[in-house]
Amino acid sequence: MTGNIEFDPLAPRREAALFYGLFLRGHSADALRRDIDVPRDLLKKWMRGRQYEEPFRDNLKKLYSYRKQVLAIFDELILNERVRPRIQ
Repeated sequence: MTGNIEFDPLAPRREAALFYGLFLRGHSADALRRDIDVPRDLLKKWMRGRQYEEPFRDNLKKLYSYRKQVLAIFDELILNERVRPRIQ
């Protein structure tokens, strides 16, 4: 198995859209934000773990960055939902 995994540049948008769909179905935006986000304190705790090797720590940093990107896209979708005119 190779270590070269292709990255889908649209993956964060797709995941944010999934959470946005849940929001449109009545889920709380704050609860969804908590599900998306990885708190900085948790990342620090993971990085302190002595059992983790450097490649795994690099993956944790990528995961943290990815989740923050998904959260930013989700927040933008929520903001656009609030300012979008309603058609009745």
